[in-house]
Amino acid sequence: MRTIVCLALGLALAACGTRAPLEPREGASLPVAPYGAPEKPTSEELLELDALAAPERSVELRRRSEERADDPFDLPPE
Repeated sequence: MRTIVCLALGLALAACGTRAPLEPREGASLPVAPYGAPEKPTSEELLELDALAAPERSVELRRRSEERADDPFDLPPE
């Protein structure tokens, strides 16, 4: 029974997704362009993440097992 309820809830949530491009509601408009911007941004431009919001990985992953340095913040539970 629990499995069926979880499955039904999952399918209901999956059906909530949109497949059309985002548009403002009827009678509403996009936010005002920032000061100095040449034109009002589109909805796609507003959804793009800048470099600080989604930084790229800047460290190389470890490829083999290595001894870890001592971590002073790795304390045992109280």
